[in-house]
Amino acid sequence: MKPETKRYRSLMAALLAFAITGPAAAFDLDSDTPIKVSADNARLDDGQGIATYTGAVELEQGNTRLSADRVVLYRTEEGLSRIEASGTPARYRQPTREGEGETDARALNITWSATESRLTFEREAVIEQNGNLFRGDVIHYDTAGRVVTAEGGADAGEGTGRVEMVIQPRSADRRTDRQETDGSSESQ
Repeated sequence: MKPETKRYRSLMAALLAFAITGPAAAFDLDSDTPIKVSADNARLDDGQGIATYTGAVELEQGNTRLSADRVVLYRTEEGLSRIEASGTPARYRQPTREGEGETDARALNITWSATESRLTFEREAVIEQNGNLFRGDVIHYDTAGRVVTAEGGADAGEGTGRVEMVIQPRSADRRTDRQETDGSSESQ
């Protein structure tokens, strides 16, 4: 097998693994749990359906949290449709789907779109989960289809400008559990 093909397959496997264990459905508009917002300042334009919060903004719904310097909420007649957050960086945290660990994402801009079922992390985007790391200039997460796509950016001297991933090996606990169930052992 060519080294390029092997690398491509490894990258695709890593993206698939991240998509399977990636962030859950972000903010859940069908939930009975309200979204709570706190900030230093707020401005509500009820006619336009736009609420702007500035200064140490915190959004919370259950265990999902978003913190930023500035957050803009867009509402339609159907309810909340979009959240735009910016910060140095803005930060999004949520328990993993399996309930073990937490997804911790940060970027200078984070956008959540209810109509597109998409979380977008732009500029200096980093997503960490259980020791795994995903970095790019722009990372899109389709919360309905559970698909992650990423784009590199221009090399600004702080990195390669390419999409980067760090994938942790299986834990020693998993290897031990597997050994006990199949009767095998590994020599070290």
